[in-house]
Amino acid sequence: QVQLVESGGGVVQSGGSLRLSCAASGFTLDNYGIGWFHQAPGKEREGVSCINRRGGITYYADSVKGRFTISRDNAKNTVYLQMNSLKPGDTAVYYCAAAFGLIAPSVVPRVYAYWGQGTQVTVSS
Repeated sequence: QVQLVESGGGVVQSGGSLRLSCAASGFTLDNYGIGWFHQAPGKEREGVSCINRRGGITYYADSVKGRFTISRDNAKNTVYLQMNSLKPGDTAVYYCAAAFGLIAPSVVPRVYAYWGQGTQVTVSS
Protein backbone atom coordinates (compact mmCIF):
# COMPACT_ATOMS: atom_id res chain seq x y z
CA GLN A 1 0.00 0.00 0.00
CA VAL A 2 1.40 3.35 -1.08
CA GLN A 3 1.46 5.74 1.82
CA LEU A 4 3.04 8.98 2.98
CA VAL A 5 3.02 9.69 6.69
CA GLU A 6 3.89 13.06 8.18
CA SER A 7 5.08 13.48 11.75
CA GLY A 8 6.74 16.07 13.92
CA GLY A 9 3.98 18.62 14.18
CA GLY A 10 2.96 20.16 17.48
CA VAL A 11 2.57 23.34 19.47
CA VAL A 12 5.53 25.68 19.74
CA GLN A 13 6.06 29.27 20.82
CA SER A 14 6.89 31.99 18.36
CA GLY A 15 10.58 31.80 17.49
CA GLY A 16 10.74 28.09 18.14
CA SER A 17 11.59 25.21 15.83
CA LEU A 18 10.05 21.99 14.60
CA ARG A 19 11.24 19.32 12.22
CA LEU A 20 8.60 17.62 10.12
CA SER A 21 9.22 14.19 8.62
CA CYS A 22 7.54 12.61 5.63
CA ALA A 23 8.06 8.86 5.52
CA ALA A 24 7.08 6.77 2.52
CA SER A 25 5.91 3.19 2.58
CA GLY A 26 4.94 0.93 -0.29
CA PHE A 27 7.26 2.73 -2.69
CA THR A 28 10.72 4.28 -2.72
CA LEU A 29 11.18 8.02 -2.87
CA ASP A 30 14.31 7.91 -5.05
CA ASN A 31 12.42 8.75 -8.23
CA TYR A 32 10.00 11.21 -6.67
CA GLY A 33 10.11 14.90 -6.04
CA ILE A 34 8.57 15.87 -2.71
CA GLY A 35 6.59 18.94 -1.85
CA TRP A 36 5.45 20.39 1.45
CA PHE A 37 2.18 22.29 1.50
CA HIS A 38 0.24 23.94 4.27
CA GLN A 39 -3.37 24.86 4.75
CA ALA A 40 -4.67 27.24 7.37
CA PRO A 41 -8.37 27.31 8.37
CA GLY A 42 -10.44 29.02 5.71
CA LYS A 43 -7.52 29.30 3.30
CA GLU A 44 -6.41 27.38 0.25
CA ARG A 45 -3.60 24.88 0.33
CA GLU A 46 -0.28 26.59 -0.46
CA GLY A 47 3.09 25.27 -1.48
CA VAL A 48 5.77 25.86 1.15
CA SER A 49 8.80 24.06 -0.19
CA CYS A 50 9.79 21.28 -2.54
CA ILE A 51 12.81 19.26 -3.55
CA ASN A 52 13.41 17.52 -6.83
CA ARG A 53 13.96 13.79 -7.07
CA ARG A 54 17.73 14.06 -7.05
CA GLY A 55 17.73 16.49 -4.17
CA GLY A 56 19.86 19.04 -5.96
CA ILE A 57 17.20 21.65 -6.57
CA THR A 58 14.93 23.12 -3.93
CA TYR A 59 12.25 25.78 -3.80
CA TYR A 60 10.93 27.87 -0.94
CA ALA A 61 7.98 30.19 -0.76
CA ASP A 62 9.02 33.76 -0.01
CA SER A 63 7.29 33.59 3.37
CA VAL A 64 9.61 30.83 4.60
CA LYS A 65 12.92 31.58 2.85
CA GLY A 66 15.79 31.68 5.29
CA ARG A 67 13.71 29.96 7.98
CA PHE A 68 12.77 26.55 6.52
CA THR A 69 15.07 23.91 5.06
CA ILE A 70 13.95 20.88 3.06
CA SER A 71 16.15 17.81 2.81
CA ARG A 72 15.85 14.18 1.87
CA ASP A 73 17.41 10.94 3.03
CA ASN A 74 16.65 8.38 0.37
CA ALA A 75 18.28 5.63 2.43
CA LYS A 76 15.60 6.23 5.07
CA ASN A 77 12.90 6.86 2.46
CA THR A 78 12.14 10.10 4.27
CA VAL A 79 12.02 13.82 3.51
CA TYR A 80 12.33 16.47 6.20
CA LEU A 81 11.26 20.05 6.65
CA GLN A 82 13.26 21.89 9.30
CA MET A 83 11.29 24.91 10.43
CA ASN A 84 13.09 27.59 12.45
CA SER A 85 12.05 31.01 13.71
CA LEU A 86 8.43 29.96 13.56
CA LYS A 87 5.75 32.64 13.49
CA PRO A 88 2.05 32.52 14.36
CA GLY A 89 1.35 32.90 10.64
CA ASP A 90 2.97 29.49 10.07
CA THR A 91 0.10 27.84 11.94
CA ALA A 92 -1.53 25.34 9.59
CA VAL A 93 -1.87 21.69 8.72
CA TYR A 94 1.25 20.64 6.85
CA TYR A 95 1.09 18.00 4.12
CA CYS A 96 3.79 16.28 2.15
CA ALA A 97 3.21 15.01 -1.36
CA ALA A 98 5.13 12.97 -3.92
CA ALA A 99 5.41 13.46 -7.68
CA PHE A 100 7.07 10.83 -9.84
CA GLY A 101 10.07 11.93 -11.85
CA LEU A 102 9.96 15.55 -10.72
CA ILE A 103 13.09 17.15 -12.11
CA ALA A 104 12.21 20.80 -11.52
CA PRO A 105 10.59 21.64 -8.18
CA SER A 106 6.92 22.53 -8.36
CA VAL A 107 4.30 23.70 -5.88
CA VAL A 108 1.39 23.02 -8.20
CA PRO A 109 -0.79 20.54 -6.27
CA ARG A 110 -2.07 18.69 -9.33
CA VAL A 111 1.49 17.60 -10.13
CA TYR A 112 1.53 15.42 -7.02
CA ALA A 113 -0.02 11.95 -7.09
CA TYR A 114 0.43 10.90 -3.46
CA TRP A 115 -0.45 12.89 -0.36
CA GLY A 116 -0.03 12.36 3.35
CA GLN A 117 -2.77 12.89 5.90
CA GLY A 118 -1.25 16.05 7.32
CA THR A 119 0.25 17.12 10.64
CA GLN A 120 -0.87 20.14 12.65
CA VAL A 121 1.62 22.90 13.43
CA THR A 122 0.49 25.55 15.90
CA VAL A 123 2.68 28.52 16.73
CA SER A 124 1.61 30.58 19.72
CA SER A 125 2.51 34.23 20.14
